[in-house]
Amino acid sequence: MRAALTWRDKAEQCIYDLAFKPDGTQLIIASGNRLLVYDTSDGTLIQPLKAHKETVFCVAYAKDGKRFASGGADKTVIIWTSKLEGILKYTHNDSIQCVSYNPVTHQLASCSSSDFGLWSPEQKSVNKHKVSNKITCCSWTNDGQYLALGMFNGVVSIRNKNGEEKVKIERPGGSLSPVWSISWNPSRDEHNDILAVADWGQRLSFYQLSGKQIGKDRVLNFDPCCVSYFSKGEYILLGGSDKQVSLYTKDGVRLGTVGEQNTWTWTCKAKPDSNYVAVGSQDGTISFYQLIFSTVHGLYKDRYAYRDSMTDVIVQHLITEQKVRIKNRELVKKIAIYKNRLAIQLPEKIQIFELYSDDSSDMHYRVKEKIAKKFECNLLVVCSEHIILCQILKIFVDNPFAIVLLKQSTAVRCLDMSASRNKLAVVDENDTCLVYDINTKELLFQEPNANSVAWNTQCEDMLCFSGGGYLNIKASNFPVHQQKLQGFVVGYNGSKIFCLHVFSMTAVEVPQSAPMYQYLERKMFKEAYKIACLGVTDTDWKELAMEALEGLEFETAKKAFTRVRDLQYLELISSIEERKKRGENNNDLFLADVYAYQGKVHEAAKLYKRSGHENLALDMYTDLRMFDYAKEFLGSGDPKDTKMLITKQADWAKNINEPKAAVEMYITAGEHMKAIEISGDQGWVDVLIDIARKLDKAEREPLTKCAYYFKKLLNHGYAAETYMKIGDLKALTQLYVETQQWDEAFALCEKHPEFKDDVYVPYAQWLAENDRFEEAQKAFHKAGRQTEAVKVLEQLTQNAVVESRFNDAGYYYWMLSMQCLDIAQDNEQQKTEMLQKFHHFQHLAELYHAYHFIHKCTEEPFNHYLPETLFNVSRFLLHSLTKETPLGISKVNTLFALAKQSKALGAYKLARHAYDKLQGLQIPARFQKSIELGSLTIRSKPFLDSEELVPLCYRCSTHNPLLNNLGNVCINCRQPFVFAASSYDILHLVEFYLEEGITDEEAVALIDLEVPRLNKRDSKWQEQMSDSIQTMSLLYKAEEIEEDDPFTAKLSFEQGGSEFVPVVVNRAILRSMSRRDVLVKRWPKPLRWQYFRSLLPDNPITMCPFCFQMFHSEDYELLVLQYNCCPYCQRRTDES
Repeated sequence: MRAALTWRDKAEQCIYDLAFKPDGTQLIIASGNRLLVYDTSDGTLIQPLKAHKETVFCVAYAKDGKRFASGGADKTVIIWTSKLEGILKYTHNDSIQCVSYNPVTHQLASCSSSDFGLWSPEQKSVNKHKVSNKITCCSWTNDGQYLALGMFNGVVSIRNKNGEEKVKIERPGGSLSPVWSISWNPSRDEHNDILAVADWGQRLSFYQLSGKQIGKDRVLNFDPCCVSYFSKGEYILLGGSDKQVSLYTKDGVRLGTVGEQNTWTWTCKAKPDSNYVAVGSQDGTISFYQLIFSTVHGLYKDRYAYRDSMTDVIVQHLITEQKVRIKNRELVKKIAIYKNRLAIQLPEKIQIFELYSDDSSDMHYRVKEKIAKKFECNLLVVCSEHIILCQILKIFVDNPFAIVLLKQSTAVRCLDMSASRNKLAVVDENDTCLVYDINTKELLFQEPNANSVAWNTQCEDMLCFSGGGYLNIKASNFPVHQQKLQGFVVGYNGSKIFCLHVFSMTAVEVPQSAPMYQYLERKMFKEAYKIACLGVTDTDWKELAMEALEGLEFETAKKAFTRVRDLQYLELISSIEERKKRGENNNDLFLADVYAYQGKVHEAAKLYKRSGHENLALDMYTDLRMFDYAKEFLGSGDPKDTKMLITKQADWAKNINEPKAAVEMYITAGEHMKAIEISGDQGWVDVLIDIARKLDKAEREPLTKCAYYFKKLLNHGYAAETYMKIGDLKALTQLYVETQQWDEAFALCEKHPEFKDDVYVPYAQWLAENDRFEEAQKAFHKAGRQTEAVKVLEQLTQNAVVESRFNDAGYYYWMLSMQCLDIAQDNEQQKTEMLQKFHHFQHLAELYHAYHFIHKCTEEPFNHYLPETLFNVSRFLLHSLTKETPLGISKVNTLFALAKQSKALGAYKLARHAYDKLQGLQIPARFQKSIELGSLTIRSKPFLDSEELVPLCYRCSTHNPLLNNLGNVCINCRQPFVFAASSYDILHLVEFYLEEGITDEEAVALIDLEVPRLNKRDSKWQEQMSDSIQTMSLLYKAEEIEEDDPFTAKLSFEQGGSEFVPVVVNRAILRSMSRRDVLVKRWPKPLRWQYFRSLLPDNPITMCPFCFQMFHSEDYELLVLQYNCCPYCQRRTDES
């Protein structure tokens, strides 16, 4: 940094203050009792202003440039316009020490020895505020919210714009260190407002708005009279008793002297937005300086180091644009950079830094060495192990013997050596660039209009130089290539040229296309490749690759094609290299391949023919679909070649989406499969029909393909026709199954039973998928898939139980039992197991069918079941659930239903027993209250059951208890009870067994004989008549009845005892039975039939012919009318 005096003037009296007009055109100076207005451009006095009666101490310009104010010893403040006219004045009680305009609201603060005032154009009066000590200086913050006041007693008071004190800063020196000048930093980049304070304790300090000090006090060694910032806040100007103005950084680091004076400096200010400084001193001298900040920088290859803010060094990587800042807190005088070294010269020392690592992109520097010595030099150079200081006419280096490279007749302005140190480029004082061979001292060439020169560090034969607004690039001995560029070339690395323009260093990307093409014109492919590596466009790379390939320079072409990732040409080069290794050396053939790849087909064909490879030319034409050229090239040749051409032409028509033409050509060439594939893909059914009907039935493959496409295109009739033509019945069956044409499939099965599994299994699966499970089960059964049939039913049963559809569960268990019976009938090995399952599933079916009543009763609020039915069902279930309870059946629900119905029917003892049993079970919360209430209320009932409810055994006429520990058998004769499947009351049936040797058919035949018996009871009727009553009496003895009915005699003879003794009848008894009194369960084999005798023939009983469940005839007829089927097995009455 250096200062140049622009102009100077001398006033008659001391200059206490000055102010610039915001646009910088005028300078207002307070000198004596006058204001002097100067033109800043040349120092001309525009006009003196005299309005004050005594000395003017202060002057300030408003930020908008419309007004300025002055104040002095006459206690008066005068407001002036920009036209230098006084428009208003007001007074204080003491002399005015300082004035300052608010930068936002343009409110004026005027400070005297005892108070300060705030005035704005909108106000009629001035708001004044008393202070305890003399105010020496004042300054507003950037946002105009706060005003700082410097006091003679060393205090800084920060006030808001209403004058109220917000912060008070008491400095250590107190009244011995009066605050003489303060200023807020005007920078908008700072996060906090920063206040610079200079006092006569010879210190410079910085504070935040909160009053917190920033850093330590800076010792000045003189009494400061003025402190002011540059307009952007990057520097501070300080003047005072040292008779000079000094420049400091915004952190208080002294950078240098702006200008020396003969007397004290009372005021100094920087011209807005410029590097000019105005200084006023005690003897009335006005000095106007220009500050010149020189560029301090260094460059090595792609690393550029430069000075920033006078004290920092920024190292910039010109390729990656990375930057690192090194803070020195002292003035940076010189910078040098070389490889991994960085040298920085400071006022009193030189610091040498090195990189942390050898990584080319590493930007982390650390201090390697410090040289604590003051040097004065013009140039600083750093080497690997030394530094070089260049002073005027002297160079200090550790080698005392200088080597003369060459002597130049004119002065040298710039020079650079090539990377190999074999060539030297020099720019002389005549702006001529001269290039020498260092070894021979020969001048290789020279170019005019140059101001700087630089060799390319990556290419020995390439350099660039700048001058006249142009950049010149020269490669070898070729002509110079020019393009526009502002600035000086300082470096050239690969395709990047480093250019210094004004104060900034930029990396300019320069394509190396022009020199590359210069080499290509001379067929210098390797040299052109080296230039391309520095940086050219993809188009240039392709051009280089093609030129090298046509020149048969395969190595260079391979590298270039690799760069542009052209795999096609790389494969060509690789194949040529392989052929060369095998001994081929026909360059015509190689060049023909190259031309073919480039699309120069006719040139390639000529070369193929010349080298004796006509077949390659033919392949090329057909591959390129140039069939007319191929036919022309072929002439009248072999018919096989012609057929091959037609086939290839058809392939081409197919590929270019001309399928109709392709099909016709394929049919002509006999390629039926390809024609069928295209027709099928296009959906041309009519074409397929023509092909299929023209083909012989022996050509199975194309006909099968036709059938496949017919199926795909949903033309199943044509597909069936095609399968019939080739006799593929299995495929025809599969077609019927896939299209769900079951009738046709069944018809085919009747003619060909071997396809039974292929039809019925998918048919069953289709039925199951469509929720037709019964039919599916039958179909599985018909197909012989018993396992699948059982699985379907088991899954249905499981689902019904889980979903609480107990009526369906009973039905499915009955179906399962009948399925097991069918398996036992067909499979002798599984007979025992299946019969066990049959009886188990029959039992479960009865349980779930009965529990359906209980579930409806407990889960639904309304049901139509009679109390007697629910009572009988509950007892039936409890008697049946002696061992284990099946899934879904609730014992709690059963007992609860029994308790409720017992109480309703008068079986109080049984009800109490049921409630007692419930107490030991886990009861759902919704039943808890009802059960507890029922348990209490039943205690009020008599402990007995209604006699009407007590069940009777029809074999031994024994009255059984309502709860029977033996289950559903008589406690006396052990005869199992037979229950009605709808009301679950005990039917008047007794099961009997046939005597050994009597078959089922014989027994039925004997019963059907119906031998008439003498009815002795007719004579026992007696009729009596009275006045109003007619009475008939039946008089007979038991012995007579027994003699009359042999079966009844058999019952009484065989009953009694602890073990069950079945009723066994002989032929005579069978003959005595009436057909309407006997019910026969005609089970299929291997089961025997079951026989039941009705003991009350007048009460008819109906048995379902499918499930063999017994019903009261009236109930059965009603239920069949209601559901149109048996309520148990759900078989329709009209089924066979």
